[in-house]
Amino acid sequence: MALVDPDVVAVDPAEAAKPPSSPAAGAASRTEARSRPLEVLVLAGGLSHERDVSLRSGRRVADALEDAGVSATVTDVDSDLLPTLDRLRPDVVWPLLHGSTGEDGSIRDLLELVGVPAVGTGSAGSRIAWSKPVSKTILARAGVATPESATLPASVFREVGARAVLDRVVDRLGLPLVVKPAKGGSALGVSVVTDVDALPQAMVTCFSYGEVALIERAAVGTELAVSVVDLGEGPVALPPVEIVVEDGIYDFDARYNAGRTEFYVPARVPAQHARAAQDAAVTAHRVLGLRGLSRTDLIVDDDGVPWFLEVNSAPGMTETSLLPLAAEAAGYALPDLYRAIVEHALRG
Repeated sequence: MALVDPDVVAVDPAEAAKPPSSPAAGAASRTEARSRPLEVLVLAGGLSHERDVSLRSGRRVADALEDAGVSATVTDVDSDLLPTLDRLRPDVVWPLLHGSTGEDGSIRDLLELVGVPAVGTGSAGSRIAWSKPVSKTILARAGVATPESATLPASVFREVGARAVLDRVVDRLGLPLVVKPAKGGSALGVSVVTDVDALPQAMVTCFSYGEVALIERAAVGTELAVSVVDLGEGPVALPPVEIVVEDGIYDFDARYNAGRTEFYVPARVPAQHARAAQDAAVTAHRVLGLRGLSRTDLIVDDDGVPWFLEVNSAPGMTETSLLPLAAEAAGYALPDLYRAIVEHALRG
């Protein structure tokens, strides 16, 4: 299991940016008159590279909802999905799909066509958040710092010549660089490049996960993940989680396999730096049109400037995921919080 300093995690909820009201009390008062338990259909699996992560997220959320008195059913996304929706007629759907189908807005469009309430961001906001270059551009215009970058499709390298293009990239952005798919999650296809000779292989790795690459000047500082929850009173940032990886690269293996990563909650940064990161995450949530919950990944430099890297409109909910960790540090019981999230989705 990922290591968490027990002395650090014991946070005073009053100091942890906790939403002003208890989700457990609110959820109970809103549903006490129901004649049957809430019925939630959790969507997990799919066909993306992140299928296994999605299945783990789905099982954990379903178990927590059951603990909160909610009837939760986990189903895959396949040709039986629409018949399953017709047969079960759930009160709320919670999509916990990662990768393109789950986060690019398409499954949201389908649920909106069916007319069933769903947890999280709608189709339009999902499409914006899914594209890293688009979300970076929008947030830069909103005043959020984000590393300088170039967005280049594989076709440019084929037509112009890879060596010539990469030389210009290094001339403009310098080293180190981060190369990542313009659309994707869980750090799949991501490389940190400190040597120019490693850049061609980083591009090959990136293009194996998508046709467009985002090449970004590497931000230097403390890596933070700031989750945001909105239970109907506006988006509120949870305590920032500091991420420390033994070899410095928070890749897919470090995210989902225990032992390589340590998490600190709250982050070991000055209070004003933590607040700046929280403000940036709330700005991302608002400006990009996100709903319910999100997670923003940032690097906070020595001057306290939070550099936006990307935002996730469907955060992972596995045993090593960061939103559950931050929520527990803020004093929430996950079953109560997840039920409150479902209640908020049901209210629309």
